[in-house]
Amino acid sequence: MSIFHALLEVLRFLQGSSLGQFFKQYLEPIKLNEVQVDWKSMDLSYLLEDKYVIHFANIIKKAKPVSGADFAQKARNIDGDVRIKYKDQWDFENIAQQFGIFQEWKDGVPRTAYKGVVVFRYQTTKRIFLVGPESLKLLQIE
Repeated sequence: MSIFHALLEVLRFLQGSSLGQFFKQYLEPIKLNEVQVDWKSMDLSYLLEDKYVIHFANIIKKAKPVSGADFAQKARNIDGDVRIKYKDQWDFENIAQQFGIFQEWKDGVPRTAYKGVVVFRYQTTKRIFLVGPESLKLLQIE
């Protein structure tokens, strides 16, 4: 058994504050990446905070903005990355539900958000950026 699979087994039995209620839905389907990556040969300096915020903002700028309703259907029909703005927690939860992603908030922001932006892959290598009401200002895009 790999370390990854052993860790998943441990997580299955941990209760935590959510009492394990999200394990089956969000953690169990995670699969170990099968592609070998030579991390030592890669330049990862763009991950430092001062560079990363610029890198992240540039990626979001390039994503195609989508508005209206039925975001999952619209995202399916767009080539490349997609940017969807949400107004508040209720709006985020509504949009997240369409994609089947984790809807929980903590301390006034969605879990996994960076600068109010939640990023996930949808059906292909396409990235979906759920962008909060202040995110574009925080990233100096607006």
